[in-house]
Amino acid sequence: MIELLSPGGDFEKIKTALYFGADAVYCGGPSMHLRAKPTAMSMEELSRTIDIVHSAGKMIYVTVNAYARNEDFDYLPEYIKGLQKIGADAIIVSDIGVLTMAKEAAPELPVHVSTQASCLNYSAANTYHKLGASRIILGRELSIPEIKELRDKTPPELELEAFVHGAMCMAYSGRCLISAFMTSRDSNRGDCAQPCRWKYQLVDKEKSEEQYPIYETSDGTTILSSRDLNTIRFVEEIKAAGITSFKIEGRMKSPYYVATVTGAYRRALDGFADIDLLEREIYAASHRDFSSGFYFGELKNAPASGDGYVQDCTFIAVVKGETQNGRVHIQQRNRFYVGETLEILSPNSIGRSFAVESIQDDGGRELDYAPHPQQSLTVNCPYPLQEGDILRRRDRKE
Repeated sequence: MIELLSPGGDFEKIKTALYFGADAVYCGGPSMHLRAKPTAMSMEELSRTIDIVHSAGKMIYVTVNAYARNEDFDYLPEYIKGLQKIGADAIIVSDIGVLTMAKEAAPELPVHVSTQASCLNYSAANTYHKLGASRIILGRELSIPEIKELRDKTPPELELEAFVHGAMCMAYSGRCLISAFMTSRDSNRGDCAQPCRWKYQLVDKEKSEEQYPIYETSDGTTILSSRDLNTIRFVEEIKAAGITSFKIEGRMKSPYYVATVTGAYRRALDGFADIDLLEREIYAASHRDFSSGFYFGELKNAPASGDGYVQDCTFIAVVKGETQNGRVHIQQRNRFYVGETLEILSPNSIGRSFAVESIQDDGGRELDYAPHPQQSLTVNCPYPLQEGDILRRRDRKE
């Protein structure tokens, strides 16, 4: 079975990922989760979330993938026992010491080896398997032929997971020291300041430190910012190489991003024929310039163009109930007006849009536009929508 694995930075994103077709989600608990605090869940929140995910028949993996220091082992055994107790389907680890300790503390809890561990060959994969790992999340540096060889030389019960979409670091398997060096914030402990996304200039110190753009743009250049990964056009080749879990990056991204990308890859994995339409979906969510990563060998044109994040659509509203009598209840996320055309993002349909003819507040008062974030409204809609569907406006005309 091919698994679609989506990011879950909080409960809203997890709920969105499941609705749009994820088979599993990954998220962080209170410790060692390699992302900033807004994406951390308490053990109580995590326990409730695990129960909800399981009630939907899906899986949930908890990240424990920061590199450990000596003092971390004072609490890690009990923490991992707690994750096993509340029903996590696996933990994701980078540190070989944490892997060994986890198998001793909670032997029934499956362990997945993080991409941070830079597993790039069959010998390393077999070694991790002997240490108790049930899955390897491969380093992003591998090509499709290299993955195929690794698959052929590892036990079939050892699962292989690979990133198929999202941000990439300008560092070996994401193990970057730039943030720690420039800001004293350690990316390998979950506190990355993302200095690779900053814009830089050259300085000639012999000429009064005069600054020069590295190449001419209006706003500098981002020479360290990598392009985002996008594999929507070659998921079948990745399947054929032996990958069984297709992972989407983005625990810090918005629910709209999670919905858009998860929905597109769900359709791709299910054999949806119109790849141009799926790529159109991918471009609707926030992204930097895209690349195919290392899947076809050497990465070409690695730095992004310098224009930063772009997207073709604006997230307008979340649908909060089923369409009734030609109207649907929504929660607004960005301003929109009567007369605009909105597109529907839904796991149940693709390519539908409608003109906004009427916006009403909860009191039934007609509005010309919706200016207030998270305002509860109803709008006309000719299609049968469900709670969890999304409305968006296409800003880039084709």
